[in-house]
Amino acid sequence: MRARVIGTVGAVVGLAAVAHRVVTPRQQRWGATEEDVHRPLPGDELVAEPADQSTRAVTIQAPREVVWRWVVQLGADRGGFYSYDWLEDLFGLGIHSADSIVPEWQHREVGDLVQADARGSGGWYVMEVRPPDALVLSLADVREGRPARRQDPAGWEFLWTFALLEESPGTTRLLVRERAGFGKGWVRMLMAPVGLVSFVMTRRMLLGIKQRAEGEVAAVA
Repeated sequence: MRARVIGTVGAVVGLAAVAHRVVTPRQQRWGATEEDVHRPLPGDELVAEPADQSTRAVTIQAPREVVWRWVVQLGADRGGFYSYDWLEDLFGLGIHSADSIVPEWQHREVGDLVQADARGSGGWYVMEVRPPDALVLSLADVREGRPARRQDPAGWEFLWTFALLEESPGTTRLLVRERAGFGKGWVRMLMAPVGLVSFVMTRRMLLGIKQRAEGEVAAVA
């Protein structure tokens, strides 16, 4: 009996290790090429090494200026995140993704809070805004009014970069990069499941932006 239990535990640990080696790298670079993964992006330097990094990407048949209009209105208090609203609302975030461009949401400044929920209790501070090239966001410590740091009691910092590259005239390569730094090893382990959630939501967001931007272009063609 004891041998059977030990064998079962060993098998589970082995499968988890294989999944970590095989599944994690794939979800961390969904849609991204080698060039995308290794390309320096605005904001990379804001989370120093050692850091965990993911780069995901999608090609959109729309000019950068069109794609930018959807990216800049991200936020729970604005256009939402173009992802699974129903899943986000299971956690009471009150997010509703927009299907149209709202002129009042087309401006961002450094220091703005991009809200993660309708109450504004969390989110990301704008660190850099460069239309139509890049939007760089850093996890907010709303209570302190500054970006979170790995030295804080919570033990982690997080950067979210949206980079828009002109792949060819009228075509945009949208890259979303995450960089996370951890002050303690146990915090990194505790946050590991968040990576899978991030993959699921980011993939849907990229496809949501693609659908909206391409639809906008098609509507005026």
